[in-house]
Amino acid sequence: MKSLAVLGTGSDVGKSTLVMALCRIYADMGIKVAPFKAQNVSNNSAVTLEGREISRSQYFQAEVARIEPSYLNNPVLLKSQGSSSVQVIVNGLVHKRQSVSDYFDDIEELKVHVFQAFSRLEQDYDLVIAEGAGSPVELNLLEKDLSNTYITNTFNTKNILVADIERGGVFASIYGTMALMNPVMRSNLLGVVINKFRGDRRFFDEGEKIIRTQFGLPVLGVLPFQPLNIDMEDSQSLSNYKQRVDNVAIRVAVIAYPGLSNYNDLDVLMADSEVSVELIFSYRSLNGFDLVILPGSKTVIRDLQWLKQQGLFEELQNYKGLVFGICGGYQMFCESLHDPDGLEHNHACIETGLKFIDDIVIYQSNKILSSGYYQLFSYTAIKGYEIHSGRMDKYPLSFDDGRYTGTHVHGVFDDNIFRTDYFKLINPSYQGFDYGIYREEHVKRYTDMVSANMDVSLLLQMLQTN
Repeated sequence: MKSLAVLGTGSDVGKSTLVMALCRIYADMGIKVAPFKAQNVSNNSAVTLEGREISRSQYFQAEVARIEPSYLNNPVLLKSQGSSSVQVIVNGLVHKRQSVSDYFDDIEELKVHVFQAFSRLEQDYDLVIAEGAGSPVELNLLEKDLSNTYITNTFNTKNILVADIERGGVFASIYGTMALMNPVMRSNLLGVVINKFRGDRRFFDEGEKIIRTQFGLPVLGVLPFQPLNIDMEDSQSLSNYKQRVDNVAIRVAVIAYPGLSNYNDLDVLMADSEVSVELIFSYRSLNGFDLVILPGSKTVIRDLQWLKQQGLFEELQNYKGLVFGICGGYQMFCESLHDPDGLEHNHACIETGLKFIDDIVIYQSNKILSSGYYQLFSYTAIKGYEIHSGRMDKYPLSFDDGRYTGTHVHGVFDDNIFRTDYFKLINPSYQGFDYGIYREEHVKRYTDMVSANMDVSLLLQMLQTN
């Protein structure tokens, strides 16, 4: 069976969610399927059981495919560190920090790792579904394009194109992308999927005919607009998400500093109809909130300085309610933060913390990467993962004095028992819900929608035909 590349007419057209859905659909058909993205750019990452770091998006896709996530699913991950520099993660481990231009200069070296990862997956699985990045026809970057051009040309994948009709200009985007594709990519193009369609499907019958007859491209599906607010890939998705809250029991403020990362910790809270979550992007009074959360940060000291510049640092120190810190947010609780080697910042630096706890943070190599069950607070087995370079001597894993609570472990609020107990302390009327069931219901709802509106059987037949 040929591998499949899911390409898009641009960014945010729905490639990630379609890959996720196809992984579940074909896995349920008894096909051993693996997701893949050669290179992702995201500060949202997770730790595999191998002790490697990959994008949350590929981690989620692998879970949905009912396989164990691996660094093979995402061999190159870039994390922004500001000032046009990135932390380059290769095969799940920190490779180096470099400028974007230097990264592009090293692209041939990275192709070797991508080739090895994809080849391994093709050996171990019946079907590999590779997610493209942005547009596959960025003409000035084709030789440096790992996720589109390199994969489709090197592995001769079969390809489908996803187009977002909601943003307008869908015919031009399809036609223009097709016209600019290189011959190998174009010759393997099986069809197009129209995504985010609103209204009566019959209104696009003529549009489908135009694409089929004038463009010579089959329309494999027209997917109605249906957001999937799980494991949101970027901060824009997080900002655009509108909660559906019923009987609000708890009001939560989340400090959304510029280096916000691993914000999937917030998914469960934004899914909770009893919890109102408000993102705080600049100074405002925190009075009236029951809880303030300091989430993960890719640039902790820089974000701590941002808190001070905004006036939120002093606001937090004067706040009388509960504060919960996760990873980088937890490190901000300390007396001071030291980066002697400029590991996560441009130069060696020391910054005064919030002084909620009597500990200091020192940034050191190598990054701590761990996944499993943790004994946190009074709980013996909370599933989560650690991903940080900052070390704390007195409270390396967690801290709780009733008012200030924090941990280096991501995923703590996903634990139904801990979350319910913690929120009941804030408001005894809080009822809680099962987040695992919620996630699975939403995955099923989305994949059912794709199955009902896309010819997945025809696509499978195309992949089985050499």
